[in-house]
Amino acid sequence: MSDSAITHAPGALAVGHLGELTQVVPFELVDQALASAGGLQHRIRRLPSRVVVYLLLAGALFTGLGWTRVWARLTASLPVPLPPPAPSSITAAMRRVGPKPLKSLFDLVKGPAAVTATQVTRFAGRLVVAIDGTQIPLPDTPANLSVFPKTKAGPNGPAGYLMLRLVALVACGTRTLLDAAFGTDATGELTYAGDLVTTAGRTGTLRPGMLLLGDRNFSATAFVGTVASTGADFLIRAKTHSTALKLPVLRRLPDGTFLSRVGEVTVRVIEAHITLAPADGTSERPAAQGAYRLVTSLLDPDEASATDLVRLYHERWEIETGYYELKSTILGGRVLRGRHPAAVAQETWALLVAYQVLRTAMSDAVLHRPDIDPDRAAFTIALNTARDQVIRAAGIIAHTRVDLVGRIGAAILDGLLPARRNRTRPRVKKRAISSKYRAVGRDIDHRTHRTTIQIEHNPLPSRPDG
Repeated sequence: MSDSAITHAPGALAVGHLGELTQVVPFELVDQALASAGGLQHRIRRLPSRVVVYLLLAGALFTGLGWTRVWARLTASLPVPLPPPAPSSITAAMRRVGPKPLKSLFDLVKGPAAVTATQVTRFAGRLVVAIDGTQIPLPDTPANLSVFPKTKAGPNGPAGYLMLRLVALVACGTRTLLDAAFGTDATGELTYAGDLVTTAGRTGTLRPGMLLLGDRNFSATAFVGTVASTGADFLIRAKTHSTALKLPVLRRLPDGTFLSRVGEVTVRVIEAHITLAPADGTSERPAAQGAYRLVTSLLDPDEASATDLVRLYHERWEIETGYYELKSTILGGRVLRGRHPAAVAQETWALLVAYQVLRTAMSDAVLHRPDIDPDRAAFTIALNTARDQVIRAAGIIAHTRVDLVGRIGAAILDGLLPARRNRTRPRVKKRAISSKYRAVGRDIDHRTHRTTIQIEHNPLPSRPDG
């Protein structure tokens, strides 16, 4: 379809679109979400509920703009006169719609993207997924403060912003969202994760045939038992300090690993020493070293070697990258707009839907190119091109032929990132005030360095407690 042949919904519904991304989240899907949440209208208003949902999704793409400016971008290329509503009318319409339709829409679009067998991240025949949490700042209003209290004052005073805690399940490789939960950060990450995994077990999101990656915070006995109850496998890094999980040696295996138990769950324990050395062999930067202790439900060394499992754990960073895309690329480090808890929930679900829709479009772009790793698709290019297509109101309706690539996919394929390289950057402690970029201490090396990785298995412990 040419750019001049713009096709859109009729009348007041014309504003309800997301440019080319409308093909990923079409009118019927939005109407289905509204109907399931009890918000489908039988009378067309000046601000129909469908238009409000698309306005919220567009707002997740243009996070630096007020709602009237987002409206201006949705109507910029429409050939029908649609004067902007007053800000108070937009606020009232969003309150009328509420957060439930956005949650229903997320439930409709979530899940692993369609990619080829060579593009999806699998290990031992299992789909590799990751779980982790993050925080998103919120406006400091009395209404928000009643649900999202500030953290207790530290040596530098109280926190500057209220915080929302988000915990998500992500498919490694495509970084698509399988499920998510969020709420006050007064509730811990493991509580949200336990509820999310339990709910996922009932609905089939986390299920047999999946392999869950988690960092040291997820090595808690109760959480390991909850994951095991879903039938999914897991690979979780365990803590090694004095209060670490006790892992008695039940049986030593020929590959240097051993069987142990976490609560009622039998696990295999891999202990390894990792060295990251500069790839160019220079002595400017010393080699970094660290010890890894991993617990997994994959008990057979012939099915999953210790070295392969240690290397696989690096895929957990897919969810960290996804959070970076969500918070730094889409949000640009900004605070959410919502000034009351229902608006916060509505905006957060819209943000998650927009992220998932972008990720789906990116996966579609490389679907017909099995030689391309989805990691090479640039999220920034996808986001900026999607914004352009919203302003141009292009590709809204595909008619009889759905183009999985489109303008967004073409831009992605024209700007592929280089193949992933082994790189390292030192972890630094940021200052609580003055600057988010200044680290505590002197002579901090902020550069990213290419490295070589050496993995050595530690000797089995002689102590019966592991």
